[in-house]
This record gives sequence, C-alpha cells and structure tokens, in this order.
Amino acid sequence: MKAARLHTQGADFIIEDLPRPRPGPGEVLIKIAGAGVCHSDLHIKRGDVPAIRLPQTLGHENAGWIEEFGPGADSHGFEIGDAVVVFGGWGCGNCRFCLGGREQLCDTFLWGGIGPAGGYAEYLVVPSVRVLVPTGGVDPVMAATLTDAALTPYSAVTKTLSRLVPGSSALSIGVGGLGQYGIQFLKLLTPARVIAVDTDPAKRELALTLGADVVIDPRSDDAEQQIKELTGGQGADAVIDFVGVDSTMALGAASVGKQGIFVLVGLAGGSVPYSFFGVAQEASLTTSNWGSRNELAEVLALAQRGVLVSHVEEYPLTAINDVFDRLERGLVAGRAVLIP
Repeated sequence: MKAARLHTQGADFIIEDLPRPRPGPGEVLIKIAGAGVCHSDLHIKRGDVPAIRLPQTLGHENAGWIEEFGPGADSHGFEIGDAVVVFGGWGCGNCRFCLGGREQLCDTFLWGGIGPAGGYAEYLVVPSVRVLVPTGGVDPVMAATLTDAALTPYSAVTKTLSRLVPGSSALSIGVGGLGQYGIQFLKLLTPARVIAVDTDPAKRELALTLGADVVIDPRSDDAEQQIKELTGGQGADAVIDFVGVDSTMALGAASVGKQGIFVLVGLAGGSVPYSFFGVAQEASLTTSNWGSRNELAEVLALAQRGVLVSHVEEYPLTAINDVFDRLERGLVAGRAVLIP
C-alpha cells in the first residue's frame, strides 16, 4: 500500500510502498476513503510536540470501509464493506477514563496516528470494532472530518450547556476548521446569542452564514468593549477559544462573565494569568480534549439529519506536503482531506 510517512520532524512526508497490514486478533482492517488533515499533525511535523517514534504514519481523522476482520474479532453486526468512521482516541481499555467511556483522556500516545500507524495511507488497522461508528449514509470522505474537526468542538460546546440558557451569550474565538463547527453546534444545541471572533474578514463572513449573530475583528481597539456591550455589560456566559494563543486567551478571559465558563480548545500554546481578581467572579477555566466515542455517534446523528455544513477540500494523498504547506499558511478554508 501507499503511505505518507514522517521520518524527521521539520521535514516533508515521504510517500512509500509498504506491505498491506494484516489485522491481528480482534483487530479490523479499514480501507481508507479519506483522512482529515489536523493542525495537531502540523505541530508534530514541525517538531512543536514530540513524536513517539519515527518514521510514523500520522492521520487521526479517518473514515472508510471495513476490509477485513482479524482472527477472533467479534463483528457486533458490522460486515465487510460497511462504511464507517474511526474514533481515534484509543485508550488502554482498563483505566477509569476508558471504563467511563472517555478513552480520549487515556494515554495520548495510544491514539491512532500518534502511537500506532494512522490514516495517511491506503489502509488502517484499528484495535476493535468498538472504535467504529457507521456513517449512516454520510459520504465517508466528508465524514472523516467529523471525527475530530466536528467532534472536538461538539464536546467543548457540551461543557457550556448549563450556562447557555435563553438570554445568554456565547463567544466563539476562531472560525477555522474547528470553529466553523463550533458556531453550528452553539446554534443547534443552545438558545444563546453567538458572537464570533476572527481576524480574517472572509471567515467572519462565513461565520454569519453558519449562524453567528455578530462577528468581531479582535484587532479592533474596542473589541473587548464591543463584547461587553453585546452582552449587556455582563460578559459572555461561555467562551470557547479554538485558537489558544496569548492574545485570544487574554480576550477570552477578559470577556467571560460572572459564573461563566472559558473552554480552551486551541493547541497554540498560549497562556493567561488566572487569579481571584484577574477574571470575573466564580468564572471557571477548563480545557477540552477531543471527545468521546458516544459523542462521535451524536455528531454522526446530526450529520445524518443534514443539519451540519462541512467545508472540505479534497486532495490526493500524494499532495500531502503541499496540503501541509497550505495549512501552515492559513490557506485551508475549512478542512483538507487526503484521499489515497
């Protein structure tokens, strides 16, 4: 099979011919239809975060068709040829997080595409059918992005639901691959007024088409004041930062209201002081890491209803280095998907 492998951080991927993998006991072989290109893979490629081993096949946003069951694998109703998405937060299966249905909070280096080989290839071995979710008629290429680009903001939005009652407001920072879905989930799941923030005029316009009530350029001298006025001087009841640099976190911390919640999703490495007098009274700050397998099924259910808008750019696997260059330069409008 063809696979795009990273041999050295800071270097390009290399397209290689590898033996087609065979699924071991209990495992399942997936023929890849599409693999989404995530910013976290860009961080690994650049060397911002360590890779567990090299060479490695990255790619944790995957969808395709069941090709083969390994010895002793219980199909649980799945059949060869079924279209599926792959939940990528593989865990040890035994810790309290895994047993509680939160495998993505287990060891990150067990995730497909981080430790085990990922989906930038023609085939992918997954540990069990339990990490598979039927696409339910959704195009597998489009569905690939749902496994992270949609799942991650969905899980982040669910953390804010208790605050977002009628008359409340939500601030969504960043209208990139994740932020686009974040705006949609805020409108689908809550009655809140949604304020979207992005430096790119085109993305601000896109935010309006996706349901945002108001858009703001954070570079404006009065950006904080605009948010205060839009929230009746109280601040936002929920802030979700899909970027995570110092400036966006500072804006979010300054904009969250009393007993509000600030959810950090972006992996850009920023930070913000958090002190008794530094944020609104009883405001909470948390991170949100991917989402659960059950939440992925919920995202698929919304996609099957046709209520999600996905902006997907399709590229052949051989164009992977050009795609990562476009991603680094901020030229991917939604989510790029590699097709082997």
